[in-house]
Amino acid sequence: MGKDVIIALDFDSREKVFSFLDQFQEEKPFVKIGMELYYAEGPDIVRAIKARGHKIFLDLKLHDIPNTVKKAMAVLSGLDVDMTNLHAAGTKAMMEAAIEGLTRPDGTRPLLIAVTQLTSTSQERMEADLLIHEPLDQVVMHYAQCAAQAHLDGVVCSPLEAGKVHEKCGKNFLTVTPGVRFADGEVGDQVRVTTPAKAKEIGSDYIVVGRPITKAEDPVAAYRRCVAEFVG
Repeated sequence: MGKDVIIALDFDSREKVFSFLDQFQEEKPFVKIGMELYYAEGPDIVRAIKARGHKIFLDLKLHDIPNTVKKAMAVLSGLDVDMTNLHAAGTKAMMEAAIEGLTRPDGTRPLLIAVTQLTSTSQERMEADLLIHEPLDQVVMHYAQCAAQAHLDGVVCSPLEAGKVHEKCGKNFLTVTPGVRFADGEVGDQVRVTTPAKAKEIGSDYIVVGRPITKAEDPVAAYRRCVAEFVG
């Protein structure tokens, strides 16, 4: 599977989303629909963006008892998204139930990836807030291995961890990495970050980029710069 840049559509209305997407006349970028947009506009926004020809990563990070997640994933699989996710912290039983719910009667399903630790999480926050005292990278690797054992397709992780995830779980186990900024850009609220070029070098399969593209003076130029640095 080839590398790709996913644009995070962090908007709160369909008007803002379409105003943004209308700027892309030549490309049909892979896009991420997160909680803000999905909760503002509901499943219709997914159908509308899909109808425009975009691949979609539906980023809702499910985390609940296995049966609830299974039934929710069955609903999401009907939206024809290309990728969706859940929290690995929900346990292997939950991840296995999610796969079951996501798989359509014909055997097809979107890619399913697990969030390991958010890129806003630091060692200090993990220990103080979550009472997890193992080293952060060790926790990420353990979660990734649990996801692989549950037959998920990959994980969301920091680009700094992508290479090690591939070492532990195989080169075909996908790494989807937010926390990507241009070398001359703002870091924002992310802690574990890197550049598109470095993410490519480390081994990310997909990078998720929000503000460096959506808040750029010229979003199309910023997207193309990202693609040039990451995909080549």
